Amino acid sequence: MKFKLSAVVAASLLATGMAQAATELVIATVNNGHMIEMQKLGKHFEQANPDIKLKWVTLEEGTLRQRVTTDIATKGGQFDVMTIGMYETPIWGKKGWLQEIKTDVAYDADDLLPAMRNGLSVDGKMFAVPFYGESSMLMYRKDLADKVGVKVADRPTWTDIKDLASKIHDPKNGVYGICLRGKPGWGDNMAFLSTLVNTHGGQWFDMNWKPQLESKPWKDAINFYVDLLKSYGPPGSSANSFNEILALYNEGKCGMWIDATIAASFISDPKQSKVADKVAFAQAPTMVTPKGANWLWAWSLAIPSGTKKVDAAQKFVNWATSKDYIQLVAKTNGWAAVPTGTRKSTYANPEFQKAAKFAAAEKVAIDSANPNDSTLPKSPYVGVQFAAIPEFQAIGVSVGQHMSAALAGKTTVDAALKAGQIAADREMRKAGYYK
Repeated sequence: MKFKLSAVVAASLLATGMAQAATELVIATVNNGHMIEMQKLGKHFEQANPDIKLKWVTLEEGTLRQRVTTDIATKGGQFDVMTIGMYETPIWGKKGWLQEIKTDVAYDADDLLPAMRNGLSVDGKMFAVPFYGESSMLMYRKDLADKVGVKVADRPTWTDIKDLASKIHDPKNGVYGICLRGKPGWGDNMAFLSTLVNTHGGQWFDMNWKPQLESKPWKDAINFYVDLLKSYGPPGSSANSFNEILALYNEGKCGMWIDATIAASFISDPKQSKVADKVAFAQAPTMVTPKGANWLWAWSLAIPSGTKKVDAAQKFVNWATSKDYIQLVAKTNGWAAVPTGTRKSTYANPEFQKAAKFAAAEKVAIDSANPNDSTLPKSPYVGVQFAAIPEFQAIGVSVGQHMSAALAGKTTVDAALKAGQIAADREMRKAGYYK
């Protein structure tokens, strides 16, 4: 009996010792569906790696950005793994704030979509790996287009879009020709408007870093946008961003919508959408040039250079963005629920193609977006729907407010662009880009 007891005590002490020896990884992430699923499936990682324990800090997007930016800039060391985007990765990678991501042969980095890999790399080194990715595309009501006898091209022009919007706009019956973002924010209305400006032949900054908001392409793009939404958009468009339009679309109130490809899985889901069986997909519209007509974004996992747990963090980010992880999600929740926009092998999978009728259009959109060459005139910055410089957040927020005011009719387009130019110029001078 004594022997048995001491064996139990010994085993208990051993277990305690092991528990104490386990490396605790603190992971900061955003509170959206794919990431919440990652937390649930984290137990599989812990079972395969009993020496690593995962601790999750889940935050709303704005709060997450604030917390991780403060932590990494001050070398606070609060987090071992961070969920960051394509905006932060090249800036922080260049500053030496992130560990280079090391992958092994089994990870198959060549399977990553080139647009994603390039957007998360600096000088050929990857500083984050994509957890899920997206571009933007046209989502439209095929039933309404058929009714007015319009066949939507795979790559329509903005002129085509305006023409179709005028034909299917039927506010008396609660259908608006087109829904587009109008809510101010660098990641809200300006994500969309940057692509509209790009395809009109514009850019945020010229090669001397001078803001270009009063140039002809900006004036053409913003006048077109304001006129389009005033004529054929829902009332109150200046307050609408992704979630507001998603709700309108699922209720059957939008004839067309150009926005994140991730929306396609929601609007084609009969559990969420009243028009799930009526939607079709095409590429984002173009105007003067196809360059930068559709955006590129990835929610990605990165390792701050301040962590003392690099090996464990590398293990985790490789697991959570691997082919095996995608298979695990498919096995657990079905192929319609897997994180999209990251790997060639996902799109090559017949089961995924069957579950996601938007898959082909989404992949074409992602493949065509090039953050290193997204404007007709040469630009000094990386990024399609943003410029990857620290000052862009403040500039994008300010310009977004002026554009939203023009849409709401509180100011003219010319006055809004002038105010945006002054704000952008002030920020760039203050940061020392020019005198």
